Amino acid sequence: MSTHPVVDLPVPLLISPEGGIEGRSRRYEKFLGDMAGVYHDEAAWQASVAARGADELIYWVDDHRYQDGVDGPGALIIGTSTLLPGRYGSEFAVTRGHLHAIADRAELYYCLSGRGVMLLETIDGQSEAVELTPGKAVNVPGHWIHRSVNTGDEPFVTLFCYAADAGQDYALIADAGGMKSLVVADGDGDGWKLTPNPDHTGYRPS
Repeated sequence: MSTHPVVDLPVPLLISPEGGIEGRSRRYEKFLGDMAGVYHDEAAWQASVAARGADELIYWVDDHRYQDGVDGPGALIIGTSTLLPGRYGSEFAVTRGHLHAIADRAELYYCLSGRGVMLLETIDGQSEAVELTPGKAVNVPGHWIHRSVNTGDEPFVTLFCYAADAGQDYALIADAGGMKSLVVADGDGDGWKLTPNPDHTGYRPS
């Protein structure tokens, strides 16, 4: 009887710079109507829903995970995130953002196409914003909340990789009234800047 563990086989994947993975395990999609409470300018978001419809696709994620042992030590999930451009008042389009459920888990993001910002915050008040363009990456340490922001006029596509047991905590941001900072147009061409979010009430970890 063999004592060797049962292991998954290597899987070739075709990753598109336009977003998406051929060979993905799953895809999930977010629509305009799913983003209630995400933007500070609620009136601008509601106007967009009225004009464009709640079922307009605004971002999607493809990922690949192994069928066996996905939560085992050392397993990785890789994927692509594709965030379409948009504005809600002065705010740029964002993903919901998250902290990993196992908070010390890190994540790598590599920009494949487009232009955007990775907005990063810690529960104790540190804040960073890393601009990403094709070929640039950010290695997000554990304990950092992170959100993708599209500051350009084309899809912002990133390749990501994180530990399979990490999980995501989305409620942390919602319960705090949004992230501490907003990424908004700077009023000078196509630039961006950070501005305080007046709705933010502070993070309360569970």
